[in-house]
Amino acid sequence: MNVQDKLAILADAAKYDASCASSGGTKRDSTKGRGIGSVDGNGICHSFTPDGRCVSLLKILLTNFCTYDCLYCVNRVTSNVPRARFTVDEVVALTLDFYRRNCIEGLFLSSGIIQSPDYTMEQVVEVARVLREEHDFRGYIHLKTIPDAAPELLARAGRYADRLSINVELPTELGLASLAPEKNGPAIRRSMARMRVHIDDARSAAKEASAPKVVSMPRSQPRRAKPEPFAPAGQSTQMIVGADAADDRAILTTSATLYGSYGLRRVYYSAFSPIPDAASTLPLKAPPLMREHRLYQADWLMRFYGFSHDEIVPAAAPGGMLSLDVDPKLAWALAHRERFPVDLNRAPREMLLRVPGLGVKAVDRLVAARRVRQLRSDDLRRLRVPVSKVLPFVMTADHRPGRALEAADFAARFQPAPVQASLFSA
Repeated sequence: MNVQDKLAILADAAKYDASCASSGGTKRDSTKGRGIGSVDGNGICHSFTPDGRCVSLLKILLTNFCTYDCLYCVNRVTSNVPRARFTVDEVVALTLDFYRRNCIEGLFLSSGIIQSPDYTMEQVVEVARVLREEHDFRGYIHLKTIPDAAPELLARAGRYADRLSINVELPTELGLASLAPEKNGPAIRRSMARMRVHIDDARSAAKEASAPKVVSMPRSQPRRAKPEPFAPAGQSTQMIVGADAADDRAILTTSATLYGSYGLRRVYYSAFSPIPDAASTLPLKAPPLMREHRLYQADWLMRFYGFSHDEIVPAAAPGGMLSLDVDPKLAWALAHRERFPVDLNRAPREMLLRVPGLGVKAVDRLVAARRVRQLRSDDLRRLRVPVSKVLPFVMTADHRPGRALEAADFAARFQPAPVQASLFSA
């Protein structure tokens, strides 16, 4: 099998892994005559950056051979799919070739488990080592690590990679035991804990090294070596949504635990996609993609807006699920109308962040503006926020929503309009 055929198989096999954004990487570049490649200050991801550039990673598996039989995985050992395997040199050559052609800005590398977790992890780390040490590659590298691999291999991976990730796969131990019996939930979390210790130690050492020295060192003493970074973009993980019976409350509870206990940079949510030769225990249909979208919105609320997971999906939520009709922030506001309207000129920042339609940047600009003058409704229009969504929940110097929040049909105003079926739709 030639490299092009392998690439077709192993790039397609990697499409199910969503956790490949790269914000937070160390700024490196080759403009000073060293090495090849760079990490842009805005980060790398499969999307358009704010300045309009489309950036991407070479996203592949080292191999889709696997000794595990995870029922939700298309690459499981019992799956009837074409198989392929790259050598270390082939992955290195592909990465450098695609970079020189200006097709990519980095590498996302994962792998099925072959021979043993340690052997597989050694191969993955070797790719990163060769790129960094032999070719002085300075672009972004994201390695998918294997939790059962030896701790020293995980430590080596952090020396070469910008970001490391270990997938928890499913939000509950019960789901993991039933659908991926070879995987061990406690082992996954132990590996996450080890990586957090390494990441925290490296950041502390870097902070100490950059701190100004009160007393200058005598010239006779050697200068202190610069501390080595360890996965400067942190660690992330991914959960499959809809493969088991876990509801949104359980998913967000697990995410909150992962953020709090292991300092994860991101938790990614991947809607289950039916696969060929699927096991009878798996759903026959994929969950609505809107569910995945709502989970990302809820995750954003936990990380940037001060919401706790039990506020977003309270115990009274039907079936423990997020609403598919309205976003989680609006759903919370509609359920707590007694806290509104909010006075934009007086309310604390924490409450402004809970107003539907106001983002973090808009709130910060409003807080800065109200220090020098009274805010009016025109200020919202200048910020280009969805004014029709914001105004019912706020007061300004020239606006009062009156008793609109008490109207019986108030919540119905935010429901999506019914879509007429096409004559040719199934």
